[in-house]
Amino acid sequence: MLINVCIAKLHRATVTDASLDYVGSITIDELLLEAAGLLPGQMVQITNLSNAVLWRTYILKGEKGKGEVILNGPPARLFQKGDKVVVLGEAWVTAEEAAKMSPTVVFTDDDNRITEVKKGWRPQ
Repeated sequence: MLINVCIAKLHRATVTDASLDYVGSITIDELLLEAAGLLPGQMVQITNLSNAVLWRTYILKGEKGKGEVILNGPPARLFQKGDKVVVLGEAWVTAEEAAKMSPTVVFTDDDNRITEVKKGWRPQ
């Protein structure tokens, strides 16, 4: 049996744009993807801390070092520039793998620069 788990989290990233006239997805700076271990095309859940909206979509790789976190397509109606979000990276793993895992958490400042990375982070 496979279960869906969170493998990584971008904590309190700032939305830099919202583009309604786009096919869909979330564009994320390549530096953030690398730090979190997330991949283009991977499914993520995005929670808007301003309004509690939860959206699920796939990742597009943004320009490295630009700090982009852009909601494309329909979520552009629910996520606005400046909103703080939590991005949760998903993966399907076996129960045995899941028991050994804990997510990588990437903390960012208001410009989406990485302030800290905690691998194998678990709440205290």
